[in-house]
Order: sequence, then structure tokens, then C-alpha cells
Amino acid sequence: MTTIWRLLALCLLLLPLSLAQPVSAQQHSAPREAATVPADEMQMFQELQGNLEGRVSIPDQRAGMLIQPGGKDWRDFWRETSPWVGGIFIGGMLVLLLLFYLIRGKVPIEGGRSGETITRFNGLDRFAHWLAASSFIVLALSGLNMAYGRALLMPLIGPEPFATFSEWAKLAHNFVSFPFVAGILLMFVLWVKDNIPGRLDVEWFLAGGGVVGHGHAHSRRFNGGQKFIFWSVLILGSAIATTGYILMFPFTVTDMAGMQLSHVLHSVLSMIMISIILAHIYIGSVGMEGAFEAMGSGEVDLNWAEAHHDLWAEEQRAKGHIHTGGGRQAVPAE
Repeated sequence: MTTIWRLLALCLLLLPLSLAQPVSAQQHSAPREAATVPADEMQMFQELQGNLEGRVSIPDQRAGMLIQPGGKDWRDFWRETSPWVGGIFIGGMLVLLLLFYLIRGKVPIEGGRSGETITRFNGLDRFAHWLAASSFIVLALSGLNMAYGRALLMPLIGPEPFATFSEWAKLAHNFVSFPFVAGILLMFVLWVKDNIPGRLDVEWFLAGGGVVGHGHAHSRRFNGGQKFIFWSVLILGSAIATTGYILMFPFTVTDMAGMQLSHVLHSVLSMIMISIILAHIYIGSVGMEGAFEAMGSGEVDLNWAEAHHDLWAEEQRAKGHIHTGGGRQAVPAE
């Protein structure tokens, strides 16, 4: 009976529009009231107070959904809110990193290079990192294309090349998600024991991490900032992967409302994670001298290790893990 009443209400609401259609067709010069249709639409949604569903004879009963008011909220988010979310998080982070670089500059190795090195990450560590990192870059770029490509990229390359690129980007986005998940799971197994937060991490943040200012912050193998990155990648990455697989296999575990919620969460969490990874990339490349070598060759200069991971460097020295020379030339700090 509820469905019948809803159908009757819909017919009553649409009746004035159907009667007005011939009149508007005959009077082309008469301006149409722009606010009439949206007002009627909102009134109709208020009368329905939920989905409007009919009956179908095919096995897929979801095809019987005629109107879903929640879809309007999802559409409005995707068209209006999502671009602003990305602009605030990603654009804001880029501005902050640029200002930080202009003010602080590249953090040098204090005392220059010593010519002695410590093995920071072995081959398996670096494989796990680059598996997750390279996969995430593909996922981020292809995801940003879905969000901004039509407005930013298509005017530059044209509709047909953009359509071809977007098709391949979508395929890459789906399939590269699997090595990304494998990478973060492997990093969890390898590094979780060294990433348990503690009092030392609070002191590290209070001291500016050795990046803000010129003081030293005590740290073991991973400092407070790296632990923040680790848990951000693990938690956000897992949530993004979960919502992404819900979208890849639609209606397997949820209904239409759940699909729309998964899409919103997938978008927002991805924007947040991209902004965090941008900061991580900055510190590991142009922001700090000697940092990239940790995931490049796996060997870091002793002076760098003592400045940023002093307690860990002491442990490695006590174990006799210091490499003298190692075929590396001493290079003065920039």
C-alpha cells in the first residue's frame, strides 16, 4: 500500500508539469520560470521520504528502483564538494611545502659527509617500499584524472585522446590496487615492531623533529614523523582499498546507499592520503640531504644517521655495522 500511495503522490506532482508542457511548446517566446522544476523536485523528494521502487520480473530486483533521493546528495558531492576537498588538502599541502622550502631550505647533513655508512634498509625493505610507492603513484594519478581530468586535462589534449587515456587509466587504477595492498601488508610485517608509538615520539614532535629549528631530536630506527607516515599509509591505505574493492565489485556486500557512501569515503580519504604522501616525498627527496639514499642504495651516511636517528646509530655502532669508505666518495654538504 505504501508503494501505491507513493506512486499516486508522484503522479499528482507530475500532472501539472505534463499539462504545462503543450503551453510552453506553443509559447516559445515566454520565459520559463527557472525555479519551478527544482522546487517541484524538492517537493517530490519530501513527499517520497525514501526510495521509490516498482516491481520487475527479471531476477535483478535492484532494477525496480525508480527514484533514489540519496543519489542527488551523492551527485552534488561528486560535482561540487569533492573538487574543493582535493583543492584544500592537496593544494594546501603543496603551498605549505613550497613555503617551507623557501623559508627553511634543504636540510643539510651537519658536518658534511663522513665517508662512513650504515645499512638502513636491506633489499626486502626497499622492495616493499617501492612496490607500495610506485603503485600508489599510479593510483593517485589515475584517481586524480577521474576527479579533475575532464576539467584540466581534456582541454589540453582533446576529447578523443583524453577518452583513450582515461580508459587505460581506469584499468590501471583497478589492477594496480592489488600490488599496492601487497606492498603495505609487507611493510606492516617488516616494520610494525619498530613503529610502535612511545614517549620518545612525543619528545621528537616537541623538538621539531630536527627539521624545524636546529635542535636535535632523539630517535631510534623510526622517528615520530616516520611512524605517523607508517600508520597513515596502513590505516588510510586499508580503508581506501576496502572502499575501492566495494566499488570494483558493486552490490556484492552493500546496497546503493552503501555504494554511494563508499565512493564518498574513497574520494575523501584518497585526497587526504595524497597530501600526506606529498610531504613524505618532499622530506625524502629535495627537503633533506641524504634522506633519499635510505631507500635508494639502502646505505646512509653516519653523520646523517647520528643527526636524525642517533639512538639507532649508536646501536649500529655498538654492533660493528659501520662501513668505512665502501667505495663511496665523501661529498661536502650543500
